[in-house]
Amino acid sequence: MPESKSRKKASYTPPESKAPEPNPPWFVPTMLTLMVAGLVWIVATYVFKGAYPIPGIGNWNLLGGFVLILTGFGMMTRWR
Repeated sequence: MPESKSRKKASYTPPESKAPEPNPPWFVPTMLTLMVAGLVWIVATYVFKGAYPIPGIGNWNLLGGFVLILTGFGMMTRWR
C-alpha cells in the first residue's frame, strides 16, 4: 500500500503584541475630581432643595451631578 507524503508545516509563531501605553499623569486626578465633584453636586442639590448649584433648574441639578460621576466612571474604564 502506498504511503502518503508527510507535510511539513512551519511552527506557529504568535504575532508580537506591544504593551498598552500608560495613562498621562493628569488622567487619575481628573477622573477622581469628576467623581467627587459629581458627588458634591448631588449633595448640594439635596441640601439646598434643588435651588443650587444652578439656580432655576430645580431637580435637573441631579442630572448634572450624575453626568459628572458617569464621566469619571467612563474614564475609569480606560485606566491602565
